Amino acid sequence: MIEGMVQGVGYRASFADKALALGLSGWVRNRRDGSVEACVHGEAAAIEAIILWARRGPPAAQVRNVSIEDSGEPAPSDGTFKIC
Repeated sequence: MIEGMVQGVGYRASFADKALALGLSGWVRNRRDGSVEACVHGEAAAIEAIILWARRGPPAAQVRNVSIEDSGEPAPSDGTFKIC
């Protein structure tokens, strides 16, 4: 979960681009409360890299907080990253 000024600034598209570049699969979506939620699957080092990126986001974003938890969701079988 990413909180702050993260909607309307290209956060989801930038997150998806970075995730794909890191070889991650999963999804990212806006939430009604103004936050962005993402679920990522992949190698531990790549997940750490996307978490570090998420704390900054794209240039127009102002990230206030990033919360991380294990979702227990199975990894997508097609290896894609979706913007929901």
